[in-house]
Amino acid sequence: MAMAFKMATTGMWVTDECKNSYMDMKWKKVHRYIVFKIDEKSRLVTVDKVGGPGENYEDLAAALPKDDCRYAVFDFDFVTVDNCRKSKIFFIAWSPTESRIRAKILYATSKAGLRRVLDGISYELQATDPTEMGIDVIKDRAK
Repeated sequence: MAMAFKMATTGMWVTDECKNSYMDMKWKKVHRYIVFKIDEKSRLVTVDKVGGPGENYEDLAAALPKDDCRYAVFDFDFVTVDNCRKSKIFFIAWSPTESRIRAKILYATSKAGLRRVLDGISYELQATDPTEMGIDVIKDRAK
């Protein structure tokens, strides 16, 4: 299996699948969102779940575990006040309060490496509960 990039600070590797899925979402619009997870044993960042183009933000929120950390990217389409259609990609670092301390530390220290691989992210959110990453927060940031 080919690996894309090594994250120097934690020794984690980002798989080619992560980068390829992200590029498909960004350029081909075949995914609405992607959820990534860290496999501690293999030291790989992998794709956990992919949302199809017909899925929405509520589907992404439902795909995040309530007791474990994840990263997610969401392609948010909206219309500006000038009536222009736009799309912005959000990076979400999901670290719920119920997750293990070790997982929180691992995800926090590995975030920058994954962000470097995922080129073209417009906004970043850090969330510990669903209210910190609600659709209203996304809409407000995208203005």
